[in-house]
Amino acid sequence: MKRLATFTLCLLLACCTVAVVGRWSRAEDSAQTPQVGEAAADFTLESLGGEKISLGKLTKAGPVVLVVLRGYPGYQCPLCTRQVGELVGSAEAIAASGASVVLVYPGPGDNLTARAEEFLGKRTLPDNFTLVTDPDYTFTRAYHLRWDAVKETAYPSTFVIDGAGKIRFAQISKSHGGRTPAKTVLAELKKL
Repeated sequence: MKRLATFTLCLLLACCTVAVVGRWSRAEDSAQTPQVGEAAADFTLESLGGEKISLGKLTKAGPVVLVVLRGYPGYQCPLCTRQVGELVGSAEAIAASGASVVLVYPGPGDNLTARAEEFLGKRTLPDNFTLVTDPDYTFTRAYHLRWDAVKETAYPSTFVIDGAGKIRFAQISKSHGGRTPAKTVLAELKKL
């Protein structure tokens, strides 16, 4: 009976330790990722057409919807494809709010542009949308969104950044799902 009580106590202590460490790690992770109310760190990435795209320049023209895709984790992510399709379907309403959309396609530098072109397929993006590549995860790491696990690239994330460069909405998914729907993006843009 004494052994059972000792074992139960040890098991309880181990579970409490795991719970506390787990909470601390999640809090530490979220403290590093961009948060609502903070200024969005500026970045410059290249579009598929070779144009340098700067967040700072874009926000001077109006709000920016920043969508971090998973890139190519060994396949083209169907959830990314669906999310982008939904946003493209709302392009007119997004443009009416004065916003632009930046889609970030992260991955290893080798063949990244070809993978990004493959992701787009025959789809033509609206004028207020830009797909940029993030070779070797430079941007993804700077924003603390690198999903550093086998067959993973980046945490799928959506940010709405106002014209002053402040993050007004942020959703970072630590799974393949949890994508921000276009209706949520539109609702956030209406608040600006």
